[in-house]
Amino acid sequence: MARFLRPLLSGTTYTRLLHLWVPMLVVSVWLYILPGAPWVPALFLIPLGFVPAVRRGEGVQARLLLTPGEAAPGISETPSATWRDRLRTVLWLELRMLLGGATVFGMVWLPVTSFELARCAGGRAPSGVPLLDRLPPNPAWALLAPLPLLVLYGVVVGLGELVTSGARRLLGPSAAERLAALEERTEQLLERTRIARELHDSIGHALTVAVVQAGAARAADDPEFTDRALGAIEETGRAALEDLERVLGVLRETERPVSARPTLADAGRLLESARASGAKVDAEVTGPVEAVPGPVSREGYRILQEALTNVLRHAGAVPVRVRVAVGDGRLALEVRNPLPGAIPGPGRGSGLRGIRERAALLGGSALTGPDEGDWRVRAELPLG
Repeated sequence: MARFLRPLLSGTTYTRLLHLWVPMLVVSVWLYILPGAPWVPALFLIPLGFVPAVRRGEGVQARLLLTPGEAAPGISETPSATWRDRLRTVLWLELRMLLGGATVFGMVWLPVTSFELARCAGGRAPSGVPLLDRLPPNPAWALLAPLPLLVLYGVVVGLGELVTSGARRLLGPSAAERLAALEERTEQLLERTRIARELHDSIGHALTVAVVQAGAARAADDPEFTDRALGAIEETGRAALEDLERVLGVLRETERPVSARPTLADAGRLLESARASGAKVDAEVTGPVEAVPGPVSREGYRILQEALTNVLRHAGAVPVRVRVAVGDGRLALEVRNPLPGAIPGPGRGSGLRGIRERAALLGGSALTGPDEGDWRVRAELPLG
């Protein structure tokens, strides 16, 4: 019994009822002026539904009154963009008026019917209500008196559910809106992935350099080398802090202009950082690196950064060959170093996976693994 009465204790039931009553106010005024033309308001809704802004207004009303408190009610609040949206709006307006009329009729006449049945059961003659004025007084009518109230319960609750279902179908997002929402969600996920990858590359590189430099300084026991190591740690740490502050700024304020991310034009600091860590870096750059498009240049910088970080982390202070070539519509990056004692598998580590993901997102490719006695990271990115 408590479950049966629960909808009557919910505020949503009555906000839906209010939503059904609103258009009936306009109809009531019209019927008061011209009682002989009840079909005119329904006819007027047809051109009204073709106005793009009407869909937005109906969507806002439906969200507030039919689905209050729901995070994702499946009801759009955007104007009509296509003729299909306009036709759906027209159908929605007609459905809303039809259900509103049924609600008003039921809420007026069902309680009256129950009252008249109770009167007849008590021995009193009906009061002239149509269809009930011929009922003879009889105590048996008391058994039927609660029935109209049960029907009224179905009208109040059932029509509210029906109009909500109709709103989700007729005012719900169109195929174009669902596609736009999916694209926006995809962009958000890609942005989160990019931020996580940037933090991994930048902070991971800085920590690797700091650990390698500190370990080398302690093993060398040379004040001059220790000063150089501390300077390299400081420089790398400052760069990592700048990257961290920029990324956190993006997370805090999505509308805030983002400072330029490092590009291949800034690759010199990566090479100097690796040299300061003890690695013997042999770098060769060919082609107009400054002319590489921004997205390709930024991702190329991160790929180079991760490759050098892996060298320092897994191989230590070893000779490293870096080749950067721009030409034939592509950017080619290659980092080679002697194989360490333990050869990492080709699929291990989020860093190597991140390199391949970065290349794939730009339509390029990346290869990582042993090659002719060296560990090689090679990436090719299209410039177009």
